[in-house]
Amino acid sequence: MAQIYFNHVKEGMELPVLEKKTTTRQLVQWAGASGDFNEIHYDKPWAEKTGLPGLIIHGRLKAAFLGQLVTDWMGPAGTLKKIDVAYRGMDFPGDTVKCKGKVVKKYTRGRERLVDVEVWTENAKGEKTTPGTATVALPARR
Repeated sequence: MAQIYFNHVKEGMELPVLEKKTTTRQLVQWAGASGDFNEIHYDKPWAEKTGLPGLIIHGRLKAAFLGQLVTDWMGPAGTLKKIDVAYRGMDFPGDTVKCKGKVVKKYTRGRERLVDVEVWTENAKGEKTTPGTATVALPARR
């Protein structure tokens, strides 16, 4: 995994896109790991009975995908200080979810070199379904 350094980060810089194609099996595994056993994530007849068009991906799983996007980008010497997301739309298993981000602010606070990043998931229509923000601390290149 490559390391990104504070010196090389520029506001407006885009993070590499992370694509996820979630399966029903992954949703069942996530339900078991997270304790979120809401049937709308793994029981299609139940989900349809509630008025949904089918199964939907767990919001917290999409948040985890965004966490992966940021931590993959920042590299092993970076520190994820904060991540916050909002669930604004549904994504469905079998569809490709694109995780995207861009740097919105670069600054220092005390001895820390911090970067604020806007992150989001996008569905196949290009709609933002899970927008959020993250703050990371990065090392400086000496």
